[in-house]
Amino acid sequence: MKINVQLTHNNEAYIIKNMYPLYLHDLSGHYGLDAEHTPNQHGIFEVSNEYITLQDQYDVQNIWWEKPNCLYAFLIRVDDVPAGFVFVATAPHCSADTDFFVHDFFLMQPFRGVGIAEYAAKEVFQRYRGRWEIFTNPSEKNRVGQHFWRKTVSSYTQGNYKELLDQTHDGEKVIFRFSNR
Repeated sequence: MKINVQLTHNNEAYIIKNMYPLYLHDLSGHYGLDAEHTPNQHGIFEVSNEYITLQDQYDVQNIWWEKPNCLYAFLIRVDDVPAGFVFVATAPHCSADTDFFVHDFFLMQPFRGVGIAEYAAKEVFQRYRGRWEIFTNPSEKNRVGQHFWRKTVSSYTQGNYKELLDQTHDGEKVIFRFSNR
């Protein structure tokens, strides 16, 4: 199995945008029936009803390809097949004491449970040196995600990381912090 984690450009943005609704659907299983994680009146997983089509939602995601050296969109491929994505943000899109923030991380169902996600996360960490931060949902429904990040970050840092439960701009989260300088 060949895993490739590659920074994307505008000409490949559509691949990640095609997977994004699947990612939002996946997140809905971790959060339940709150307004932010259920479809709007048009069937789009967005809080706002102004998004009527997936194209509307795609246009909002363009920011990931409009700010090079600030926002990074990685495509994960397995044997040349799109399998997931990783969005990494830097200042001003993360907290002041963070250099790199894993904004979104997604791997489609058929590729889970065989080490691809851990490989991809570590590949992205290796590309940038600095202080990292990752948020994940603290709910019981997200035990798999919490376990994944705990295992992956612990393995990558040889246990040299901080984990805490705290309030963020996006509500209460399990927060992982580490440095790979």
